[in-house]
Amino acid sequence: MRGISIHEEAPFRSGRAWSTEDAHTLLTWAKELGCNYVRLAHYPHNENMVKEAEKMGLMIWSEVPVYWTISWTNPDTYANAEHQLHDMIYRDKNRCGIVIWSIANETPHGDDRDAFLSKLAKYARTQDNSRLISMAMEVTKSPNNINTLQDNMNEYVDIVSFNQYLGWYRGTNESCKDMQWVIPYNKPVIVSEFGGEALQGLHGDKKERWNEEYQEELYIQNTQMFNRIEGLAGVSPWILVDFRSPRRQLPDIQDFFNRKGLISSGGIKKKAFYVMKDWYAQKEKEYKDN
Repeated sequence: MRGISIHEEAPFRSGRAWSTEDAHTLLTWAKELGCNYVRLAHYPHNENMVKEAEKMGLMIWSEVPVYWTISWTNPDTYANAEHQLHDMIYRDKNRCGIVIWSIANETPHGDDRDAFLSKLAKYARTQDNSRLISMAMEVTKSPNNINTLQDNMNEYVDIVSFNQYLGWYRGTNESCKDMQWVIPYNKPVIVSEFGGEALQGLHGDKKERWNEEYQEELYIQNTQMFNRIEGLAGVSPWILVDFRSPRRQLPDIQDFFNRKGLISSGGIKKKAFYVMKDWYAQKEKEYKDN
């Protein structure tokens, strides 16, 4: 599963990606990257995106915005999530491109959360028992560079997926070489997010953050690390294109954009794009040869 995460943000301009033309541009970049699936994060995207992905032969991970810390014990919150899940599945369950329904992203562990999400997973199966169920989990870091995935939701999903940001939110790019992964579930594994920020056109030493060389090195080290994860079935880096974000305020670098895109908001590919493209080409050849 050679993927990429995509936000519903229009290429080349401000605003939402809503038209067939917008979808075609974004998905053409995904195809150029070597993708065979797209993760539409973190909410159902415009129907044009789903239809266009289907026409272009791309598989789709579709998600509802059950995200971070919400009111797990509030019945109205659960009803809201179930309603959104129902609408997403009802609209797209007859689209052949859909392969994964995702019920959550980066939710903190706890009994109330487990009760909420297990109920949601069971509901998803009543609406469509032909697709795979997943969610983006989090990894618990243990001593001695051992990263362990421990999540009670493992029994309710078909694919074990997790987000990790080695080289950006924790550790360094070099630390990827020492990391070990323990995923004690006999299920396929997808790294649903990884990455780091770089301002397109900013160049410098590969050990200095925010430039293209640092992001390039992050992708080199992470992809080499992924080769050591047993059961790895796919990845979907974060993210295809830089997108607007009011929380990203670093002057002259972010300027209210999240710069984790492999492509700038102006459509220019960064150096990390080509690292990922080459790795996907290797994986495609490897699996064809097998």
